Amino acid sequence: MEDVLRPLIVLLGTVAITVSAGLLFDWLLRYSARRRPGTHLPMLLRRVQLPLQVLLGAVALHATYPLAELDLRQDAMIRTILAAAAIMAAAWLVIRAADAVAENLLRRYAEHTSEISRVRQLRTQLGLVRRIITSVLVVTTAAVAILLLFPSLRTLGTSLLASAGVIGIIAGVAAQSTLSNLIAGLQIAFGDSVKIGDTVVVEGEWGTVEEITLAFLTVRIWDDRRLTMPVSYFNSKPYENWSRGGPQITGTVFLHLDHSTPVPLLREHLHDYLRDRPDWDGRNWNLLVTDSTPTNIVVRATMSAADADDAWTLRCAVREELLDWLGRHHPHALPKIPTAITNQGEPDREMALSTNGSGEASSRTGD
Repeated sequence: MEDVLRPLIVLLGTVAITVSAGLLFDWLLRYSARRRPGTHLPMLLRRVQLPLQVLLGAVALHATYPLAELDLRQDAMIRTILAAAAIMAAAWLVIRAADAVAENLLRRYAEHTSEISRVRQLRTQLGLVRRIITSVLVVTTAAVAILLLFPSLRTLGTSLLASAGVIGIIAGVAAQSTLSNLIAGLQIAFGDSVKIGDTVVVEGEWGTVEEITLAFLTVRIWDDRRLTMPVSYFNSKPYENWSRGGPQITGTVFLHLDHSTPVPLLREHLHDYLRDRPDWDGRNWNLLVTDSTPTNIVVRATMSAADADDAWTLRCAVREELLDWLGRHHPHALPKIPTAITNQGEPDREMALSTNGSGEASSRTGD
């Protein structure tokens, strides 16, 4: 009976202590959040409760396992598995804690600054740094530590560490594109060329940068499609960044009109219309004749907006309004297409009559 009760008591006691420690940690975080309502870190750190409980449970079971006195032939293997679980839980805990600290830093920075571009830049940098820590440092360290824990894999783990330089050279040659994308991602994050939330025009597509990873950059196009491109593209080819230097932008509308267009009246109507538009930021506007041909003139209307979305909406509205106003008040100003109506059936009819006449004449001659 003691052989059953002792392991059961050790197991249940360890689990109870682990659960109690996790609940106590969560209560302390909630208590700290209530004491300091303006801080977000305690509530964000609550996401580490589960990996913390797994870590404490694995460490506690590894430490109390001899007290169970199971005397199994797999005792060494069980303790090794518990140690590996503790290492994996510690890596999980570091990842969750890093995410919480990064998000708290981003929130605090966003609350104390009014420059949205700076917030987007910090968000991009923190995201890339978090991915580097997760994929390169934590995962690699945990994998090598697990290899060293198992006796059968210890030689392999030691060999991997000893030949790290050779493996690095081989990996560098075999994964040149991946490494170039990694370096390009770091250049984008800390070079401030493009950030999450920027409005860009890439390969003729207009959209917003939605995600930047170590290898790819995703642009959400205006029609909700996603354009995924390697980050090295943005360091080797030109592209338009409408958010660079500020989100303000000037939109343009081109109209092809008749020479009789009352340009001063059209310019005055444009100004009156823009005054009532909430998406016009009031910085500048204009209407000019930029070109002329023997048949028409080219009128360019410009208007400023706070961002690219407002500029697109304003351009469409101005184009529609100017055409509608000209059609109602000055229809002669709209472009005219010269046409000539010809009766294509007349030649055929005349030819038919001529043929008929010739036939009748011949028949009469024959008579």
